[in-house]
Amino acid sequence: MAESDAVGALLTLRRRATFAAGRGASLQPMNGGSEAVFQSSETADISADSGPKKNRERVQSKPKSEKKKRSSDISDGMSCHKKQESLLSSASGYNNYRGILNWCVVMLVLSNARLFLENLLRYGVLVDPIQIVSLFLNDPYSWPAACLVIVSNVFIVVALYTERQLSKGSFSELVGFLVHCINMAIMLTFPAAVVLLVPSVTPVGGAFVLGIYTILFLKLYSYKDVNMWCRELSTVKAKKLARSLSCPSAQYLNGGDRKVCYPGNLTIRDMYYFVFAPTLCYELNFPRSPKIRMSFLLRRLFEMLFFIQLLVGLTQQWMIPIIQSSMKPLEDMDLSRMTERLLRLAVPNHLLWLMFFYWFFHSSMNFTAELLRFGDRQFYKDWWNSETVTYFWQNWNIPVHKWCLRHFYKPLLRRGFSKIVSQSAVFFLSAFFHEYLVSVPLRMFRLWAFMGMMAQLPLAWFVGRFLHGNYGNAAVWMSLIIGQPFAVLMYVHDYYVLHYRQEAD
Repeated sequence: MAESDAVGALLTLRRRATFAAGRGASLQPMNGGSEAVFQSSETADISADSGPKKNRERVQSKPKSEKKKRSSDISDGMSCHKKQESLLSSASGYNNYRGILNWCVVMLVLSNARLFLENLLRYGVLVDPIQIVSLFLNDPYSWPAACLVIVSNVFIVVALYTERQLSKGSFSELVGFLVHCINMAIMLTFPAAVVLLVPSVTPVGGAFVLGIYTILFLKLYSYKDVNMWCRELSTVKAKKLARSLSCPSAQYLNGGDRKVCYPGNLTIRDMYYFVFAPTLCYELNFPRSPKIRMSFLLRRLFEMLFFIQLLVGLTQQWMIPIIQSSMKPLEDMDLSRMTERLLRLAVPNHLLWLMFFYWFFHSSMNFTAELLRFGDRQFYKDWWNSETVTYFWQNWNIPVHKWCLRHFYKPLLRRGFSKIVSQSAVFFLSAFFHEYLVSVPLRMFRLWAFMGMMAQLPLAWFVGRFLHGNYGNAAVWMSLIIGQPFAVLMYVHDYYVLHYRQEAD
């Protein structure tokens, strides 16, 4: 009986153990058989009890995380602040100031409209188109300026004849060089002597004539150099010349114009095309546009006529009264009044300079280029963004910059001169021509223009060394706005003292 009870107990324990193993419990014997069975059964019971407990904890933890996330979303939706910089701070990266630029334009228009209305109320209407004629002619039957322009053809023909003789070998290189030097020296001295000695030549007429002769001088110098380079290359039998001196195998340009090669370029037609072309640097084959655009040509013509009338009218109505009222403070050396007159003159002078720039470098030169189908229309670059004085002088007058670079600056470098010396020489040459174009027509030599140009060297060093970005750009604008009217006042004062003061005495 006892044995049967023991067997029944063992069977019951085995069933329990089997049930526990089926639920994932592992049997590990410890000290004995029955003890192992009891141990495994207890472990199985504990694990069986802990499984649902863990699941309940997981189920309870999920709603908590979801509640936290939901609450953070709600707080973000209610928030109206985030980390950011003010728009006018440099760290914000904001650069769209179009509205402020428009505001500046509106304020400029309103302020100048007030000045113009004040000028009308004080002086009345001073614009007189008939008076403009007297600026060019003292005697209606004597036109010395026009005669000088006609005489300039003599120097053109002499340069062409000299190059033809050099191409045929009739002149040696030394003789040709001397003839060119004499021809160009007379080009600068002859019109200056006529302007100084002939009383009927007015200051405006003299400045116009000397400007024509200066342009022609630079053109013929380039003409001489390029033809000399062609002879040098043909002497060494170069197979292919540079683009500006090229004689390619192709017979026609893109526009259908026949290409030429040296010495086929030495013709009257080629020479006068270069004389009238809006460039100072000669080439055998200029880039050509395919046709003349009449609408473009008429727009440029309208701009030329409109702006020349506007320039003359504003000069008579705005500039001349300010200059006349500045004579007394200059005579008395009243520094405060002189400064006030200088600032009053700065605004109209600068606006007239900007109008002249657009009239000459955009309207007039594009008109001439379109009429001659001249393809290279880069007469200026973005000089208004200049952050250095050097960048301004390199980009506001591209034809002159190309000439200086090609025929003066680089030759000096090839001869062993340093960059500083070469740059100084370029500014010296520019200063000479500025003084030549101002002092000779006024028949007085005060060197204000010369010193103003040479002052660009230390100014360029100072701005490039200490001012950068917007500060450098502001310094360039200040030099343009203040420097020019200062030179104008100096020349006008000296001209007034030299002529009208002596007549009054």
